[in-house]
Amino acid sequence: MGFFSKFRKKSPWILHYNTGGCNGCDIEILATLAPKYDIERFGALNRGNPKQSDILLVTGPVTMHCKDVLRRLYLEMPEPKVVVAMGACGHGGGVFRHLYNVNDGVDSIIPVDVWIPGCCPRPEALIDGIVEAIAIWEKKSKEKEYPRDFDEHMKKKLGVEDDN
Repeated sequence: MGFFSKFRKKSPWILHYNTGGCNGCDIEILATLAPKYDIERFGALNRGNPKQSDILLVTGPVTMHCKDVLRRLYLEMPEPKVVVAMGACGHGGGVFRHLYNVNDGVDSIIPVDVWIPGCCPRPEALIDGIVEAIAIWEKKSKEKEYPRDFDEHMKKKLGVEDDN
């Protein structure tokens, strides 16, 4: 049974959200999806629906107009979820840092699990970041599963005694 369970696991879906900026990171994402780098060989698929996505990939500086949309997209994603911030703009605003409408970074709005540094990061760095995000997502998925003795564990935790 262990042999087949490896093939039954779900492939993570990626939701890409660009908060603005120069679109350099978006071009690198498109290059990563192309046949030369082919990110889909790791099982990650780029989709546009937050309710079916597992990994949120954020590019660009977080502006005042998009922070509520970013927070809403994060809240619409099912658990377990992983957030990846790509590029210098996602870290702290990048070259747009001191503008009046730019926030500090993605982590000031939602929690970030994986950082991909650079302006703009190369496709190899993006692949490394996505592979790391998939590993974190699989770890969170395993933690979400209940152990076999979950009922007894909860009874002990809650202090409930069995009458039998």
